[in-house]
Amino acid sequence: MDAAGRRESAAAFHDWVAGVVEAQSPRIRSVETRMLRGDIPGPDELLPTRYTLEGEAEHVEGEAWPNFQLDGYGTWLFALHSHYGADLPARLLPAAHLAADYLLATWRLPCFDYWEEFGERQHTSTLAAIAAGLRAAARMLGRTELDTIADGIVGFVLENCVVDGVLGKGPEDPRVDASLVSLATPFGLLDAGHPVMRATVDRIRTELASPTGGIRRYRGDTYFGGNPWLLLTAWLGWHDRLTGDELGHTAARNWVLDHVSKGGDLPEQILHEPQDAAFVGPWLERWGPVANPLLWSHAKFILMESDAGAATWR
Repeated sequence: MDAAGRRESAAAFHDWVAGVVEAQSPRIRSVETRMLRGDIPGPDELLPTRYTLEGEAEHVEGEAWPNFQLDGYGTWLFALHSHYGADLPARLLPAAHLAADYLLATWRLPCFDYWEEFGERQHTSTLAAIAAGLRAAARMLGRTELDTIADGIVGFVLENCVVDGVLGKGPEDPRVDASLVSLATPFGLLDAGHPVMRATVDRIRTELASPTGGIRRYRGDTYFGGNPWLLLTAWLGWHDRLTGDELGHTAARNWVLDHVSKGGDLPEQILHEPQDAAFVGPWLERWGPVANPLLWSHAKFILMESDAGAATWR
């Protein structure tokens, strides 16, 4: 919304998130206390990733989605800083402190990743969102210790999540994942020209591209068959625009536009370029059609075509 010039919409969202986080204050302080004494809470005792519009934790009948993710809290702090800079309004300070404290207490814990998968592991993209959030909070809150922890998380990633010069999904999974673009775009944790970042993007471009050029999540993905996603193609196109790769940016834009739905919306993914076609039908039977429209796809397209850049930390 900021990239599209709708700053009032972004501000309203930040106020909503702040209210949700402040309402979780007793739970956050309990988690901090327990973690300090070595008593690790269970996933259902930690903060959820999804809330209702009223700010309540989501309740799902039957099969609940995995709900313990940390990336959203880090991404919120990053977006908050992107919107306000260091001049954070006083009304948002308590929530920003709470979110930062929660991430400090929990960043080492296994949690579900961007894709709501592999909840028993740590994930490189999640760690990146946490580090970016803590760097943002350090600047908004004047807490230099948050920068130190963020630097430590980036060091942890470089030491434990790089195989043969390429970032993997996490310490236990060396596969490249398209969301790893986030370490450069937009989080700015690694410069786009960093050898590890360049090698990772090259691997994404060669290993995860479908025959027509769309970008898949990771090798071995069976969700709806493991097809290319519009948001990931746009995300790589955004990165290409920022690094001056005009051909890559144009190719990504054209691919996304070629897969706009009949109603003019952007879906989550297409279904006719699967890694494993045997999994398309079972997922359709289980969940129905893929999400359409998917707001995340629309957001990445806006960012790809906007003036939004990657973070620069000074």
